[in-house]
Amino acid sequence: MSDHALELLDIRCTFRSKDDRDARYTAVADTTLRVREGEFVSVVGPTGCGKSTLLNVAAGLLTPSSGAVKVFGRPLEGINARAGYMFQSEALMPWRSARDNVMLGLQYRGMPDADARAQAEQWLSRVGLSGFGGRYPHQLSGGMRKRTALAQVLALDPDIILMDEPFSALDIQTRQLMENEVLALWADKRKAVLFITHDLDEAIAMSDRVVVLSAGPATHPIGEFEIDLPRPRDVAEIRNDARFVALHTQIWSVLRDEVLKGYAQQLRQAA
Repeated sequence: MSDHALELLDIRCTFRSKDDRDARYTAVADTTLRVREGEFVSVVGPTGCGKSTLLNVAAGLLTPSSGAVKVFGRPLEGINARAGYMFQSEALMPWRSARDNVMLGLQYRGMPDADARAQAEQWLSRVGLSGFGGRYPHQLSGGMRKRTALAQVLALDPDIILMDEPFSALDIQTRQLMENEVLALWADKRKAVLFITHDLDEAIAMSDRVVVLSAGPATHPIGEFEIDLPRPRDVAEIRNDARFVALHTQIWSVLRDEVLKGYAQQLRQAA
């Protein structure tokens, strides 16, 4: 059995152009990415470079044009049933309460309603929402909705957690609280995490390893960095650590030119 929870092997994703069906666009090319059991890996890269495409491949929502995906050493066929996916926009049903949203996946798996309700309340409590289970999404703040979405994923006890810029829309204070909450919950069970972010500070503060992607098209890894900061970490305090600053300088020296390339591409497309 492989010690890797997730392996993306020589992945290429090519799509038809929206404007010209005969044209092809390669979003991801020649990309190999592995996440070990219990490892927290972040992927950073310019906006629009293909980070979310890779996450969709890992989730089994997108079949790559070529390459292979393995989950705990076995080829992935269809949806990755061992993964939980936390989207950039929380996937909460507005007509269901926070409790009912967390219960949904458990009910889908056939768990009796009473057991699903008890487990949902337990997870809401663990993410700091004890007493808020009866509220609907529109009655919750942005941070509370993110906590509900996190409980929704963790209640299913996935072996792999996929997170697509989950905190990008939050204010900095709420964001840091959520980052610390995720780290505390991760430390408790040590699930494999693949975390997509455009925020280098966030990636370094949370991760065991940071992978840098090139600007698109045909994005691919151009750097991989071990994050040797001590744990447990407070994401605000760790930013003042001299080693954090050194890592940031080292990674940014690789990422900076790709960000500038991505920005120039966006300007050309807008012109």
